[in-house]
Amino acid sequence: MGFLNNTTVTVDAILTKKGRELLAQGTEAFNITKFALSDDEVDYNLFDVTHPNGSDSFGKVIENMPLLEAIPDENHVMRYKLITLPKNTIKMPIVSVSIDSITFNASEGVNQPARLVTATTANVTDSSYTFILHDQSVASMTVSEGAGGGVGATTPFFLGEDDAPNSKTVVATSVNINVGAPVNNVKATQLTIIGNDTGATKSITITNNVTVASLINR
Repeated sequence: MGFLNNTTVTVDAILTKKGRELLAQGTEAFNITKFALSDDEVDYNLFDVTHPNGSDSFGKVIENMPLLEAIPDENHVMRYKLITLPKNTIKMPIVSVSIDSITFNASEGVNQPARLVTATTANVTDSSYTFILHDQSVASMTVSEGAGGGVGATTPFFLGEDDAPNSKTVVATSVNINVGAPVNNVKATQLTIIGNDTGATKSITITNNVTVASLINR
């Protein structure tokens, strides 16, 4: 969903496949109860505190920037969602993970150690995290021992129609990522980590190089 321009309140919306199905069932089924806001199109470096016209004009360039139209792809829109933090918060929460990316090498086959992914939040505390493995055909995910956990996201996140059927979501403080089954071709996916108290997010790439061909040729 996006504003057509910044001079009117007209909104351009594109429904997902699931949204169209619900709309076809009638107004009782199509009932929007939650929504998220983002500021993907805003470049805050353009906030000019030296503007000669004073403080009322510091954000004038930002206010006149074109706004994004609706894009039905969560990989290119809603990447910087607006969140609610305690009053007087002066620093944004930043989620960090113990590993920048995960690659399962073909030479090690399917019997290689799991990669431990632990999340922490700087500036504001998160008591737990929602881990979303976008595609389970690339790797598998389990909650690490002593990290709590349960199935089901506690914060809203929008997966694409291709990812959603193959995804897995758990709530924990850390997870184990395993190579899983060999793939036909080298394949990659994303692991998204969301702080359940702050809404801060972090994504890492998981690549599976363990193909069926690589196991045959070993």
